[in-house]
Amino acid sequence: MPLIALLATLGVGRAAVADSSGERLASYYDRHMAIVGGTAYGWSGSDRPTAMIADAVQVGVGKDAYYALRKDGTLLTWSGSPANAALLMRDVVSFAAGNAGWLAINRGGSLWQGAGREPPRKVAEKVIAAAVGDGTDYYIKVGGDLYVRGAANRGQYGDGRLTATSDFVRTASQAVVVRAHSGHALYLDKNGQVFGTGGNIHGPLSAHGLGDKANSWGTIISGVKGIATGEAHSAAILDDGSLWVWGRGFAVQPTRVAEGIVTVAAGSGTTIALSADGKLLLWDGGRGPRQVALGH
Repeated sequence: MPLIALLATLGVGRAAVADSSGERLASYYDRHMAIVGGTAYGWSGSDRPTAMIADAVQVGVGKDAYYALRKDGTLLTWSGSPANAALLMRDVVSFAAGNAGWLAINRGGSLWQGAGREPPRKVAEKVIAAAVGDGTDYYIKVGGDLYVRGAANRGQYGDGRLTATSDFVRTASQAVVVRAHSGHALYLDKNGQVFGTGGNIHGPLSAHGLGDKANSWGTIISGVKGIATGEAHSAAILDDGSLWVWGRGFAVQPTRVAEGIVTVAAGSGTTIALSADGKLLLWDGGRGPRQVALGH
């Protein structure tokens, strides 16, 4: 069954799960990518973004790698020049990447997992969304059940456990989007509510478990259509296009920082966003936004 049809069984459209940081933008610590004008740009730290690859429909980053999904369904990765990109998988409709590797969903809704350039292995069926954190992986099945596997020491599962499991376990329901970074995770439910769990020393879960960690899912903000997680802060795009951010560099409570935003991603101290008028904006440690100039 095509992914669009799978999403329809949840009663949501493609836009509802086309999360901001999942397609046209991506950040992981100090590595970033953006699709602007049909071209995928990449950069690290304060470097100027440079054009890397054309015909990309989704971008992703890990600690040491760039990823791009092309229009023909091929998933590529490279660490230096895109001229040396390796083919990871074909027939892909969406993917997630992070420090531990990558997860890809094919046209039949099967979820595949890979690390580096190794061949992937199938881990689940009828999957609509996935996320890769720092040692904890997540996916959502048709119907909205959320599954977690990996590190649990910071409460990343959201079901009270603090011990890792070798198999994926169900920890939430009615989910449509999930995002994870370094020790914390967020998911968006079909009603537009955002829930979070995991490490919360700097406030990426707002007041939920502030100062240490939350080992259960707790509500953070509602009326949301897109979410992103950074190293120690989080972001959400509301139904009206406003961007709200909370955590290190920002207030503990979600705070509106911009209007007319269609896409957002968060890294270490950086937040990047695409505005409705096509501008690439950047906040550095809460300061900003400033418009980012693109290189060629």
